[in-house]
Amino acid sequence: MNFELTKEQQMIKEMVREFAEKEIEPNAAKWDETACFPVEIFKKMGELGILGIPFPEQYGGAGGDTISYAIAVEEIGRACGGTGLSYAAAVSLGASPIYYFGTEEQKQQWLVPMAKGETLGAFGLTEPNAGSDAGGTRTKAVLDGDEYIINGEKCWITNAGYARQVIITAVTGKDGRGKNIISAIIVPTDASGFTIRCNYDKMGVRASNTCELVLENVRVPKENVLGDPTKGFKQFLYTLDGGRISIAALAVGIAQAAFEKALKYAKERTQFGQSISKFQAIQFKLADMAMEIELARNMVYKAAWLKDQGKPFTKEASFAKLFASETGFRVCNQAIQIHGGYGYMKEYGVERHLRDIKLMEIGEGTSEIQRLVIARQLGC
Repeated sequence: MNFELTKEQQMIKEMVREFAEKEIEPNAAKWDETACFPVEIFKKMGELGILGIPFPEQYGGAGGDTISYAIAVEEIGRACGGTGLSYAAAVSLGASPIYYFGTEEQKQQWLVPMAKGETLGAFGLTEPNAGSDAGGTRTKAVLDGDEYIINGEKCWITNAGYARQVIITAVTGKDGRGKNIISAIIVPTDASGFTIRCNYDKMGVRASNTCELVLENVRVPKENVLGDPTKGFKQFLYTLDGGRISIAALAVGIAQAAFEKALKYAKERTQFGQSISKFQAIQFKLADMAMEIELARNMVYKAAWLKDQGKPFTKEASFAKLFASETGFRVCNQAIQIHGGYGYMKEYGVERHLRDIKLMEIGEGTSEIQRLVIARQLGC
């Protein structure tokens, strides 16, 4: 593959960076402190076509590729980790499953408004007792005539408080071996019996909206089933593979921001009569940070390229997500170390990056789960 960005990809990078530096970065600390979801920013991103980057123009999108989308995630994450997370979730989890698996009617009804930035979507997979063990889903959907009746709980669902609909995973029956059949069902957030609570007090990515969902006898038409009702489990595994590319890109963006602050501070801070960037101890830290960020970025691009080429990318998506998230944590931690006592203070911004980056090692499959996925892909 060719790692040189195309003219279109470079234009997207410059456009999103300019927007993020002007509209997002100046407000990131305030949104973090107040745990404020920036609704107006998402409206502006919709108007610019950023929410529709990887979708065809026929569905209101920009007709871009996965690499272009990953670049946008990185640039938004560089400005604000929380806003980057909600952007990634809106596209990878809220909209992409409907593009991958939806009927033409579902795409027109649900995908087009999301790609245009008129609405947001969410993906309801995680449960209090089914996090890494997604196959342990307890939410149930029972067919009653022409409707499904859904009961269950979901937790840590990004964007649900501002979403028009949530794709809910639910057990709909048993297969021939007695195993649960998990289906994905599009549930409007204004459905009767659907309660959404957004009361989490999080360590980081605080500008992102995170919710608990409770479904009590929620009725939706059976036409709202997404794709093959017997293949919901495979569908969300594919969705998560794509989502891991975006989380990896977000980790790269957060790490890049922390690195830039550390490099700038090291050049400005003087000790023992010279800039601390002249000390080998600091130089080695910065060299390692720059190297690992670039390697992580290249892995993101490779996984995205494989996806765009229609080739298998499960292993590479896990490579990217695992390496970028753990790299990001090391980089943000070292950025604080380079700042010394000042790094521990909020005004320098690097402590926010460390708090934000930690979720990248947890969300979309923990680092431990990524290693399991990789091992299985190796045939272990």
